[in-house]
Amino acid sequence: MTIDGSSSDLAIRRLKIPDEADVCAGLMSGSEPWKTLRRTYEEAFMMLTDPAREVYVAVLGGEVVGFTVLRMEGVFVGYIQTVGVLPGWRNRGIGTRLIDFAERRIFQRFPNVFLCVSSFNEEARRLYERLGYDEVGELRDFIVPGHSEILMRKSIGPLSGYKKPATSDVHLLRGQPSSDITEPVD
Repeated sequence: MTIDGSSSDLAIRRLKIPDEADVCAGLMSGSEPWKTLRRTYEEAFMMLTDPAREVYVAVLGGEVVGFTVLRMEGVFVGYIQTVGVLPGWRNRGIGTRLIDFAERRIFQRFPNVFLCVSSFNEEARRLYERLGYDEVGELRDFIVPGHSEILMRKSIGPLSGYKKPATSDVHLLRGQPSSDITEPVD
């Protein structure tokens, strides 16, 4: 994968310090779709630092350029809650890398990956469809009035009888190398 025509040294790893959460919360509170969803900086920062969520950052040249938030516990598991890329780094494949990373993380434990996309966020929806996600439902007026959240799912099989792949084989689920994973996960 190349980013901006050069060899990529993009690393995806766990969010480590409050400064990184600050960058991600600033992105959420200052850009779409979160502005339309009325996400405040404080709400975003609390979500990003909530220990019940797994938060990963995409780092390039020491700079946080994107992030993803996963829900791996609770009633709705295997859920990509958020994917964000800083405006100057969009349309360079970073969002796709973050989604791929999230899928491999989730498929280590569950056969289904879920995400929601806002009804007004057509560009993101096209990306998710291109990556193999299917619409499974619509949540009308779920976050803000007048907009729906579209529930999407990507599956490698039913939950019943699912056997976790060996950690070393997880990258085979998408046919890509697992070099993005810069720390062991489960």
